[in-house]
Amino acid sequence: MSSFFIAVLRLGVLATLLGGLFGQIVVIPTTAADEVERFPPYEPFAAFYVTTAILGIVCIQVALVAMWMLLNMIDREALFTQRAFLWVDTIIGASVAATLLALGIVGHLLFAGVPEPPGQDMAALGALGGAVLCTGAGAAFAMLVTILRGLLRKAADLQAEMSEVV
Repeated sequence: MSSFFIAVLRLGVLATLLGGLFGQIVVIPTTAADEVERFPPYEPFAAFYVTTAILGIVCIQVALVAMWMLLNMIDREALFTQRAFLWVDTIIGASVAATLLALGIVGHLLFAGVPEPPGQDMAALGALGGAVLCTGAGAAFAMLVTILRGLLRKAADLQAEMSEVV
């Protein structure tokens, strides 16, 4: 992989990390406060949803750091080593954690009786649909990375065999 492409990917990872940090510090708390101000019955739910959203972004940031480390390994041509599996497992763990957070939101929306603002009859259904979509996407991503981990294992084994032969 070319150094230019790796640099572009690192720039994208860094921008996404900084964007997530901005979301955690500014966007999520401000949006929650605005929603509670517009519709006060949301107040008992605000802390739970803010915390869950921030933790979801933390999961993404953990996966991005692991991606950064894998890019470093690619740059050093050391991807097919045992250390790479640590970072791939970190990505899988972060995606499973984020999926479980989304599943928790689905359960909360189904059973907690979150009130709907007047005139917004579809708000709870839309939030539930979004949470279900995030749960499915997270599960699919975790399965895909698990499959790719298996391919990495086979490639690492083949490279080790080739090293012994040569």
